[in-house]
Amino acid sequence: MGFLKLGVFVELFKLEDYTGQLLDTIRFRDYCPNGLQVEGRPEISRLVTGVTASLDLLKAAIDAGADAILVHHGYFWKNEDARIVGVKRARIELLLRHNVSLLAYHLPLDAHPELGNNAQLARKLDFTVAGWFGEQNTACHGTLADTPRLLQLGARVATALGRQPLIIGEESRPIRRVAWCSGGAQGYFEEAIRLGVDAFLTGEISEQSVHLARETGVAFIAAGHHATERYGVQALGEHLAAKFGIIHQFIDIDNPV
Repeated sequence: MGFLKLGVFVELFKLEDYTGQLLDTIRFRDYCPNGLQVEGRPEISRLVTGVTASLDLLKAAIDAGADAILVHHGYFWKNEDARIVGVKRARIELLLRHNVSLLAYHLPLDAHPELGNNAQLARKLDFTVAGWFGEQNTACHGTLADTPRLLQLGARVATALGRQPLIIGEESRPIRRVAWCSGGAQGYFEEAIRLGVDAFLTGEISEQSVHLARETGVAFIAAGHHATERYGVQALGEHLAAKFGIIHQFIDIDNPV
C-alpha cells in the first residue's frame, strides 16, 4: 500500500543541503560519498528510509510511492569496481527508470550525537553516553542505569533489537561500564578494553575477538550489523519529515547478519 497523495514538497537539493549541515558531513573522511548518490525528480513529498540500498529495498520503496530513498549503506564504496555492471547496474537502472533519488549517509550517521546510530542504540538499550572513541569518534562508551549480569544484558539486547545476540564472556559478570558501536566495529574492541569497560557491543564479531574476550575478561556482544543500524536512519527520516512536512516511511528489509 502506497502513501496518500499530499501537496507538500521539499526541493531535493534543499533537503540534501540541510541534511549535510545537520550531520556535518564535511568533517568526515569516509569510504563512500555522503549525500545525493543518484539524482531523481527535483521535488520530494515521500521519503523512504532503510539500512541498505539493496534491490529489495528499492522495489519496496518504489511500490510505496517514494520520491527519494535515504539509506545508511549506499553505493560507490572506496576500492570497489567503478563499472556500472551486474548488480550495481540493476539497482541504478531501477532508480533512474522510476526517477527516484538515492541519498546515503555513512559515518556521519553513525556519529551524530542525537540522530546517529550509536546515540539511538543507546536509547534503545538504556545506555548513558559518557564519551566517544574510535575512528573519527564514531563509537561510544558509557554506563548503564542499573548493573545487570551479562546474561541479563544479553536478554535486554535480544528484546530491544528483536534478535538473539552472540555473547562471549562470563554470564554472571556484573556490567557497569559498556562501549558500543553499531555495524562492523569489531576492530574497536582492543580500544574499548583499554577504556576499562566490562562489555563491548557491536554488530559483528571476528575470530580473534573471541580470544580477546576470554583472555581479558571483557565481554563481547555481537548483536547484528543490520539490527544495530536500523535506528539512526529512522530517526533522521522522522526528523526530516517533521522539518519539511513531508511523509516518511521506514522499510526494514530483514538481514540476519
